[in-house]
Amino acid sequence: MAFSALFFSPKSSLPKMLPARPLTPKFRHFSLPLLRCSSTSPPAASFDLRGYWTSLIPQIESQLEAALPVRFPERIFEAMRYSVLAGGGKRAPPIMCIAACELVGGDRSAAFPTACALEMVHAASLVHDDLPCFDAAPLRRGRPSTHARFGVDMAVLAGDALFPLAYSHVVARTPQDLVPPATLLRALAEIARAVGSTGMAAGQFLDITGAAAAGEANVVAVLEKKFGEMAECSAACGGILGGAGEEETEGLRRYGRAVGVLYELVDDILMEEAGSNGKMRSNASVVVALGMDRAMEMLEELRAKAKRALQRFGDKYGDRVLPLYSFVDYAVERGFVVEAEGEGKAASAASATAAGAGDGNGDIGVDGNCGPSGE
Repeated sequence: MAFSALFFSPKSSLPKMLPARPLTPKFRHFSLPLLRCSSTSPPAASFDLRGYWTSLIPQIESQLEAALPVRFPERIFEAMRYSVLAGGGKRAPPIMCIAACELVGGDRSAAFPTACALEMVHAASLVHDDLPCFDAAPLRRGRPSTHARFGVDMAVLAGDALFPLAYSHVVARTPQDLVPPATLLRALAEIARAVGSTGMAAGQFLDITGAAAAGEANVVAVLEKKFGEMAECSAACGGILGGAGEEETEGLRRYGRAVGVLYELVDDILMEEAGSNGKMRSNASVVVALGMDRAMEMLEELRAKAKRALQRFGDKYGDRVLPLYSFVDYAVERGFVVEAEGEGKAASAASATAAGAGDGNGDIGVDGNCGPSGE
């Protein structure tokens, strides 16, 4: 969720009932010559984000798999599993949630159920965003989108069902000895706020009604609502479950919002540099609306803003801030790619770069229009 350009390369086909996917990721490096930014981050440079990320993936995948068995009505559950498990997302929302929990001194076990629930919520938002009434995206993560694979009716039902499943997963699986009921309610309220009429739904509304065409302030508003909310919610939930007070939670919200928008902005820039590779854009594309020069300026502003939001955490918690701090630079640099064991062939540096920009924030926002190699 860098967010970095972590992604799982898709398989070429999908059986009707998804088997458990291999949980040991492989890593490969590539260079990204397209972006040259002035910001530096010596603290994050010494942190092994790759190792931290891969240490969490197996348990996240295992919990998601267990939460989505195929039962009656089978067709809906198959569509739900396809949306969450097929091709493997970067799992950025869960990683950010867990990192934020550990930052403020919480036990990661307290955050895992909510972290996995956030992945369900994220998947549901992407299923709906791909629908013909919104982006009409035929592909997601390099394979047919849920409505293309199962039909519009099943896609709507799958997305609708994933939202309440996420809430019930949080309630049923969160350890009561680690998370008091009042704290759990705060986390649930945070998720409800993020996906509701003043959160991602508002961002989707602003995007489809063309608000981004009305100037920079409106472009930023769309980006913050449509793409920043998921990351903001992930960081805030992690902090809440780790015991953060209101002031620290608000700091994590500012951080997450900046990183979510930053990741989408980098996608816009990479798509422009690569000629977009046939991929669709959000109406809120900064490059289209404001030009490349302003997009690059905003990139640096957002990177600095995200790091400033973590300054007080670094002063208080020391090295525990490094996972979140390192996400900021990886959002720009896309320094490594992950593929699940046995899934896909190694890509060239050029194709990895294109895949890194694949779907317009496909792991931390509502959008995520993708082309042939999109995430």
